[in-house]
Amino acid sequence: MNPTELFKKECESEIKAQGENVPLQKATREWMDKANSGKYSYHFEWLGRPVIQYPQDILAMQQIIWEVKPDLIIETGIAHGGSLIFSASMLELIASCTGSEGEVLGIDIDIRAHNRKAIEEHPMFKRISMIQGSSIAAEIIAQVKEKAKGKKRILVCLDSNHTHDHALAELEAYAPLTTVGSYCVVMDTVIEDMPAEMFPDRPWGPGNNPKTAVWDYLKSHTEFEIDKTIQNKLMITVAPDGYLKRVR
Repeated sequence: MNPTELFKKECESEIKAQGENVPLQKATREWMDKANSGKYSYHFEWLGRPVIQYPQDILAMQQIIWEVKPDLIIETGIAHGGSLIFSASMLELIASCTGSEGEVLGIDIDIRAHNRKAIEEHPMFKRISMIQGSSIAAEIIAQVKEKAKGKKRILVCLDSNHTHDHALAELEAYAPLTTVGSYCVVMDTVIEDMPAEMFPDRPWGPGNNPKTAVWDYLKSHTEFEIDKTIQNKLMITVAPDGYLKRVR
């Protein structure tokens, strides 16, 4: 075993131990609840655009994108566009390093004019296209499937309406587009683990959220497995049980 392999083996053992460390998990959960009360995840940008993600999840997505080298990334939920810019910048790096070309498709029910303008004026827009409409509407799903035709490596990231029914409908529509060895990442599954009082003006909360949708979806879709190593590594993540790897 060479030094790199030995280092990775040690990391695997340490990550497994982290995931089994109940006091550490509890301390992380308590910290996250306190941090989220101050909208912690809203305070980060990627190449000048608000990304509204934990830095830990961004680092995990970087690793996944590098490993998969997708020629298409499908993202539901655009907001300020930071995630699209991030994905496009990763694909730009991959193209410069390997020559492998890729693009990002973003879907949102309401792409606000000022956000659209900022995204379209960004240098990374050359790798981005956007569709406005409900991600679970038949005509939108048809457009996305058309875009996916001929693609060999597809990565999916679901991050729009966080109700159980909507997240499950997105999974049914887009998870099958994920290629074997790639991931369908479902964001904000952490809602299931948060106090109900943190969602006073939202239609989602514990018992009704993307994590409950993931659990339902996996009952009949054994081609996906939850990659627990990612959440055990990150500890701080909005997507516990949300990193779904397609294994067949």
